[in-house]
Amino acid sequence: MVILQKPGEAVMVPVAFHPENPVERTRLAEVTERALKERQGVVLRLEAPAGEEARCQLAHPLQVDGEPRGVVGLELEPRPEAQLRVAMRDLQWGSGWLEVLLRRHADPQEAARQRLKLALDLVAALLEQEGLNEGGTAFATEIATRLGCDRVALGVLKGGRIRLRALSHSGQFNKRANLMRAIELAMDEAVDQRETVVCPPPAEATPQVTLAHSQLLRESEAGAALTLPLARGENMVGALTLERPAGFTFDKASLDLCDAVAAVAGPIVELKVAAERNLAVHALDAVAALWRKISGPRHPGIKLAAAGTALAALFFTFATGDFRVSAESTVEGEIQRVISAPINGFVKEAPRRAGDTVKKGEVIGRFDDRELKLERVKLVGQSTQYGQQVREAMAQRNRAQAGIVLAQLDQAQAQLALIDEQLARTEMVAPFDGVIISGDLSQKLGAPVERGQALFEVAPLDSFRIALRVDERDFGQVVPGQKGELAVTAIPNQRFAFVVTRITAVNTAKDGRNTFRVEARLDGEPGRLRPGMEGVGKVYIDERRLVWIWSHSLIEWLQLWLWSWLP
Repeated sequence: MVILQKPGEAVMVPVAFHPENPVERTRLAEVTERALKERQGVVLRLEAPAGEEARCQLAHPLQVDGEPRGVVGLELEPRPEAQLRVAMRDLQWGSGWLEVLLRRHADPQEAARQRLKLALDLVAALLEQEGLNEGGTAFATEIATRLGCDRVALGVLKGGRIRLRALSHSGQFNKRANLMRAIELAMDEAVDQRETVVCPPPAEATPQVTLAHSQLLRESEAGAALTLPLARGENMVGALTLERPAGFTFDKASLDLCDAVAAVAGPIVELKVAAERNLAVHALDAVAALWRKISGPRHPGIKLAAAGTALAALFFTFATGDFRVSAESTVEGEIQRVISAPINGFVKEAPRRAGDTVKKGEVIGRFDDRELKLERVKLVGQSTQYGQQVREAMAQRNRAQAGIVLAQLDQAQAQLALIDEQLARTEMVAPFDGVIISGDLSQKLGAPVERGQALFEVAPLDSFRIALRVDERDFGQVVPGQKGELAVTAIPNQRFAFVVTRITAVNTAKDGRNTFRVEARLDGEPGRLRPGMEGVGKVYIDERRLVWIWSHSLIEWLQLWLWSWLP
């Protein structure tokens, strides 16, 4: 029984019966109502008397654009479960034909709109999946279900030939099987002719080459085959092949729908194929597209930009410039003296500190000498006492006693001389005219210091050297005698010339970089330079091409990296 919606109303009425038996027309009411309500195929097993097998009722809804327009129901004799599944599949296919029939008899404009909507619904299955294989399989399966096809295959043009990528109702398939090869040949046949090929062809169709399609029908035992080329503009992308079971062909409505599907699916398939290419192929495609814009008509902006880039590349390839090695630099005194504590004592005065300019012999610090002076008074008294004892022993002609006291007198005088020497050193004086570059005892008055502890560091004001920390990648470029310029942080707008004097083998690792110490002397007046100032020094090497100056670091790094990986 076939039940359809009444035109212009929401009422469902029976329109066809087999056999024509008015008495039994209500037997399929329950199964058809369930199919309409659930909007899917329904199978019911009827109750049977004892000892007999139960009959089965099947129903499948007819939907147009997702809206129920009718239902088909039938009752079958008892049969196995496998045959029941085959019957349900046949019913589903047949329902698809009825849906196409309903569309055909609708309003022409409405039919075109519905056909386009159905085509977009079919293509949506292709877009839902990210990869072409998964999306192609869903796309082919959806077409097979909607149009009642036994098999739908999707192929992609690669290297001048079609390669099968997806098959309906099958996630995997043997590409070398004879049937798969026959499908690919049929696709090649349609792509070579650049038009849709139908086999068997309709009566009013223009002559076409259908040898591969005829071979496909013999191989698959299908009733009809249809192949639609997939294109994007003038470029062929692939093909779509549909097969219907024996006894069914492709009518005009189906062909129109398939043409709409192919027109929308072609660009999508090309995009998915392009997304699967590796980075190198993408880069080559981009270069080829850019070259077509440059060498072809139109695109004046791109042509102008390409010409400018080419001129700039030529300029920087052949133009030369000064090659200079940059390095972090520090200003140091050529002579640096450290003034350390001569004795263990306490700080009494500190009139000078780091940054002060001093003259030779000027006192820059003084120790507390009270204990030393008291010790000196004590030793002076002991020396006087020992001198008197020596004279008494000599008067008594006691040579032994005189020798002992005389030794004690020598010891006291030696200690007195040591105290005098220490008293002379309680004052720390500048060894030459210069500047104190480190040391500040003004905050440590009365604090104890130990003998040998570094207290001040003095450097001359008119004799400097530059310490450059040259990166090991540029260390081989620097040799003594080369000239350069220094810019310090404190005076960034002034440059100080220098000459490289010494290359040392002292290296320092800092922040992941290995640097070597290079010394240079100022070639001119120091001006406002002071020891301890830091900045950037640039050593002039020679004149070289600009492209080499800007790229040699990367090239050398690549050479070293390749060397580390080569066997």
